[in-house]
Amino acid sequence: MLRVVVLGAAAGGGVPQWNCGCEICRAARNEHPAIRSTQASVAVSNDGEHWFLVNASPDLRQQVTSTPQLHPKRGALRHSPIAGVILTNGEIDAVTGLLSMREGSPFAIYAHPKVLAILKSNSIFDVLRPEHVQRVAIEVDTAFEPQLPGGARSGLEILPFAVAGTSAWYLRGKEHPGGGASTGDTLGLRIADKASGKYLYVITACAGVDDALKQRLTGAPLVLFDGTVWRDDEMIRAGLGNKTGQSMGHIAMSGDDGAIASLADLGIGRKIFLHINNSNPAWLQASPERQALERAGWQVPSEGMEIVL
Repeated sequence: MLRVVVLGAAAGGGVPQWNCGCEICRAARNEHPAIRSTQASVAVSNDGEHWFLVNASPDLRQQVTSTPQLHPKRGALRHSPIAGVILTNGEIDAVTGLLSMREGSPFAIYAHPKVLAILKSNSIFDVLRPEHVQRVAIEVDTAFEPQLPGGARSGLEILPFAVAGTSAWYLRGKEHPGGGASTGDTLGLRIADKASGKYLYVITACAGVDDALKQRLTGAPLVLFDGTVWRDDEMIRAGLGNKTGQSMGHIAMSGDDGAIASLADLGIGRKIFLHINNSNPAWLQASPERQALERAGWQVPSEGMEIVL
C-alpha cells in the first residue's frame, strides 16, 4: 500500500502571499478562505508509520502541525514519523523547511550532489548536525531505497530522473556550488512500494514535456505535476512581475505545449497539479480555467488530501 498526503499545493509565497493584493490573494483572505494554501510539499509512506517528505517547504512547521500523520507518537517526548526528506531542487521553496527540523530528531536528506553542494555552501544548514541528519547523494536514473532511522529498509524504491528546468533563481548569474553539470538541478521522482508494486510520480517543477517524459508517465496511476502558471505570461499580464513561467523553469497549464495538452491521452489514472502560483486563476473554483482543467481530468488539491494506492 502506498499513501501520499498533500501538505501544501502553492508555489513560492503561498496563497495568500504576505504582500500581495492580487485577485487570488484577496479572495483567499476574504470570501474564499478554502483556497488558502501553504507551499508545495507532499509526504509519502508505505506503512502509515514512517513518512518521507518530497521537499521541505518554508511552511513545514505549520504543515506538520496540521497533519496528524506527522505528529509525534503518543507518550513520546521526542519523536517524529518523518524518516527523510527527498529534495527535487535547491529552490528556497524546497529547502527552507529543513531549518525547522533542527531539534535533534534523526532523519536523512536525499538530494542530487548539485543540491547537496548548495546546502554545504550555506553554513546556516550546519544546524542540521551530521550525527542526527545524514546527507545522502542520489543520482539521475539510479533507483535507491531510503532507510528508516536506525538503518532498517523502508520498502520504498525511488527513481530520480531529470526534467527540463533551471537552477535555483538565487544562483542566476553566479557560480553554482555544485559545478556546471547540465543535470541535477531539477528532478522528478518515481516513488514505488516494493511489496505491492504501487507507484506514483511527483514532478514539482518542469519547464517542458518531451517524448521521453510522456513515455515515462504513460499509464501511471497517479501523477502530481507542476502547475505554477495557467499561461506563460500571466504574471506580466497581471502586473505582478516581469517573469514568465518559462524563465522560472515552469511549464504553463494551458496552451498547445502546456501540461494539460502534453499529458492528455496517456492513460494516467489521476492527475493533480502542485506548486500553483498565486497569480494562477485556476485557484478559483468558479473560474473558466478551473472548469477547463477539471474537464481535462485534472485536480487542484486541498491541503491534507490523502490518496491511497
